[in-house]
Amino acid sequence: MKHVIRILLGIAICVMAYLCVMSVVTPIKFEDTRSQREPAVIANLVDIRTAAVEFRAQTGHYTESMDSLLNFVRTGTKKEVLKEGALTDKQLEAGMTEHKAVKIINKAKEKVKKMTFANDDELYAYIWENDKDIKKESLQGFRRDTIATPLLQSLYKGKYDAQSIGKIAFIPYTDGKQYILQANNTYTNKSGVVPLFQASAPFELYLGDLNEQELANLIDKETKLGHYPGLKVGSIEEPNNNAGNWE
Repeated sequence: MKHVIRILLGIAICVMAYLCVMSVVTPIKFEDTRSQREPAVIANLVDIRTAAVEFRAQTGHYTESMDSLLNFVRTGTKKEVLKEGALTDKQLEAGMTEHKAVKIINKAKEKVKKMTFANDDELYAYIWENDKDIKKESLQGFRRDTIATPLLQSLYKGKYDAQSIGKIAFIPYTDGKQYILQANNTYTNKSGVVPLFQASAPFELYLGDLNEQELANLIDKETKLGHYPGLKVGSIEEPNNNAGNWE
């Protein structure tokens, strides 16, 4: 009988030791995995925010449709100023400004509008070489043009193409779940109507395959603190400059 009791005690000790170890290891493993996953989730949220802010800048409102947002980025353009050359300290001290320089350049372009050039580079080369006002003010090489740049290039600097941009809609580690896109285009404060936007990824989606109890504890903790239980940018409740809740 004593022998059996010793065996049972040994088993109980092993079980207790295992449970003690797991009580320490499980939370650590959960947090390690969370810290490994969240940078990828955040990266997409930042890129979604970039697209959403530009969408509002051009349309006056936000969209709740991820398809509409992606189509906007794939097909849209943004007006940008192509800058070439810069005014010297001597020119600035003499009273030359960007505005004055642009007026001189535009006047020179107007003088030769009836002439035919293969492209804008050829046009500028000609006026830089031949226009007396440009020469007088030493503006050779100075150029300012407003051009329409594809949004994929303007916003993401070649990071995505028309096909790969679609991946920002999906939360990593979720087997195809999309970010939750929300808009409040009727929010009003003292400044008037202020459209609001939010994109979010709940913990339960990108951490749903991890320890259930640790996940439940995390969600409960953040909820009790009044925090969103996950990662998000923006807010549809009040303006926050479209900040991320990790920033």
